[in-house]
Amino acid sequence: MASARDGCPSSHLARRDSPARPPRDGYGVYVYPNSFFRYEGEWRGSRKHGQGKLLFKDGSYYEGEFVDGEITGEGCRHWALTGNTYTGQFVLGEPQGHGVMKYKAGGRYEGELFRGLREGQGHLVDADGQAYWGSFHDNKRHGQGRMVFRNGDEYEGDWVRDQRQGHGTLRRVDGSIYEGQWHGDVFSGQGSMAHCSGGVYRGVWINGHPMGALCSPQHKPQGS
Repeated sequence: MASARDGCPSSHLARRDSPARPPRDGYGVYVYPNSFFRYEGEWRGSRKHGQGKLLFKDGSYYEGEFVDGEITGEGCRHWALTGNTYTGQFVLGEPQGHGVMKYKAGGRYEGELFRGLREGQGHLVDADGQAYWGSFHDNKRHGQGRMVFRNGDEYEGDWVRDQRQGHGTLRRVDGSIYEGQWHGDVFSGQGSMAHCSGGVYRGVWINGHPMGALCSPQHKPQGS
């Protein structure tokens, strides 16, 4: 079985005529009565068990380990509808555990999943090349994490459902640094800004704006 970094391996299973009933033990090929599924691989007790490949009529497929008829273990799944490909661990047909998801639209995720969703620690690169390292919940950035944005700005801190919320630090490419509270993806609450001009503000922020002036008042920072 190829590693999670290698993508789906090509199938080397031989094509044979399908029997009327599933094979009982050993290697065999079976086309299901609805003709949507075709399985090529190992069987035990008339159930898919061991190494095999399950092909779907729409062009999707899974190749890897089966246990008592279920997709469980290490394998590779390709979805024809989305063009996405996942290589890694499965439980009862769902990506679960550790693996790599490659998106046809661009980008990839490597890390922990639960029932097909990003859950736990992982590394996500989106279609724009923005990168995030940290915690996920229900497929979203949630918890502690670090992100490098397309423009080079870098944020490290708290996230809530894909938004910066809680406490965090933003380092901009121009050298400005904000450290403090966030809400709804903007500066909100107590925080300090050291602007690249040399101006400094410490105090309350609302919707990305300071409630006072910087030492150099001509510069008023906004939330990234």
